[in-house]
Amino acid sequence: MTGEEVTELLRKAYTDELETVMNYLTNSIVLDGVRAEEIKDSLQADIQEELSHAQMIGERLKQLDERLPGSESFEARQHSLQPPEDTTNVIGVIEGVLDAEEDAIETYRSLVSAAREDDDPVTEDLAVTILTDEEAHRTEFRGYRKEYISEE
Repeated sequence: MTGEEVTELLRKAYTDELETVMNYLTNSIVLDGVRAEEIKDSLQADIQEELSHAQMIGERLKQLDERLPGSESFEARQHSLQPPEDTTNVIGVIEGVLDAEEDAIETYRSLVSAAREDDDPVTEDLAVTILTDEEAHRTEFRGYRKEYISEE
């Protein structure tokens, strides 16, 4: 059962990373205002890292001889990270990023646990590596949130 759990978590992580790339790209384009520039730059820098995560996960699925999900199996879940109606709503985007990072952290922690139970040290190591990146992103955006809330 655990091997199936590992596979399902890898597939979830793969599609989540690709959804994050799409939402980070969109928000890095649509945000307006002087206050938005640092957030846009941060999102643009994170796009390549999130895409790299998807590539690593995809490679792991391939190594496990598992089928990678395509666009037809994709189900959008990052509702709070959708581009804001008000393109100057930087705090809304920050909150959406934090929601996405929290979800990613939860997924990778579950993957670490499932891989450990399945005696799959390669997947466990991959999950720990990506988890480290996601926790760093969360810390960065928590800092942005503190700055933006204190300025309001």
